[in-house]
Amino acid sequence: MFSSAGRQTVGESPRQGSRLRRGIPRLPHPFAALLALATLVLVCGCSRRNAGREVWAEVDGHPIYRDQVEQQFRTRMASMSEAGNPAQALSLKLNILNELISNQILLAHAARSHIAVSEAEVDNRLAQLESPYTHEEFQKKLAEQGMDTDALREQTRQGLVINKLINKEISAQISVSEEEIRTYYERNRANFNVPETEYHLAQIAATPVRDAEVRNLRKDDATTEVAAQRKIQALYARLRAGDDFASVAQEYSEDPRTAAGGGDMGFVPTSALDSDPVLKKVIASLKVGQFSGVIRTKDGFHIVKLLGVETRGQRDLSDPEVESAIRRTLASEKEQLLKAAYIELLRDRTKVVNYLAEKIVGAGGNLGGLK
Repeated sequence: MFSSAGRQTVGESPRQGSRLRRGIPRLPHPFAALLALATLVLVCGCSRRNAGREVWAEVDGHPIYRDQVEQQFRTRMASMSEAGNPAQALSLKLNILNELISNQILLAHAARSHIAVSEAEVDNRLAQLESPYTHEEFQKKLAEQGMDTDALREQTRQGLVINKLINKEISAQISVSEEEIRTYYERNRANFNVPETEYHLAQIAATPVRDAEVRNLRKDDATTEVAAQRKIQALYARLRAGDDFASVAQEYSEDPRTAAGGGDMGFVPTSALDSDPVLKKVIASLKVGQFSGVIRTKDGFHIVKLLGVETRGQRDLSDPEVESAIRRTLASEKEQLLKAAYIELLRDRTKVVNYLAEKIVGAGGNLGGLK
């Protein structure tokens, strides 16, 4: 019935953000300027080795290995659609190595500051990462990215530690003034113009076909027309009795793309509903927070909830969501700037040796000299 966002890679959130948040410019990803990479083989030998592993950098004597960089490289390649040349691949690996160097600097500083995370925090984050997938799908995805559960757990732990450090020493210090918000709005007024009304929707679905990979928490799957109709009517009764829509969707909805996120479909423009006038009329009749009755489509049975509406037209700064979105964006920009400066200050106190960079400079850009 509906189309929602595609499958996420490991680490992405299954929920979609506010339409206004999506319309606000964000700082570019450090690797956005590099061409996408799909498949290539690059052998770059460095002279430093530790127990058979090539050392590509050292941070106060702590080694960072080539295979760590290669694993991150494969992970990023998994979500890219085009192949680059060897020079672009090596440039990306050099950037990844620099990220790992920065992370190690932050982890060392966090340890000195006695910042740690609990096993429960790690478990919770891993559960969030796995939630959009079946267990088998998740393990397969890890394998495709050259990882196993232990490696992901350690990577997750480190990420949580770094986040705590940043929150404590950077994020907590950031403030955004009303004047900054007004200036941003005036400079980006066009970004707050909604070209057509959009509905923020969630759904619960029951389909009359067998799904080999059911992704709701109950692993509940209707396999016939009669079973699907009975199921959706039972779920509708639960909603009418006061059950939480998102929880019911997570437990029973058969839409694999939205069940994990509580049925959240994100924002759907009015034009996307033109092909189904009945559905469009039902959605237009709902008030925010209300859910529909059972809707029959060619795909099965659905219950739709209206989470929000973005009406067509210019959003003013007096709109609380506009003000909040701008504040978040400005805070994020400041955080990125302060984090970069903070890492540089820590780097000045750290002995960093980048053997990969030395090899690249030594080869004079001749990739043949790096084999």
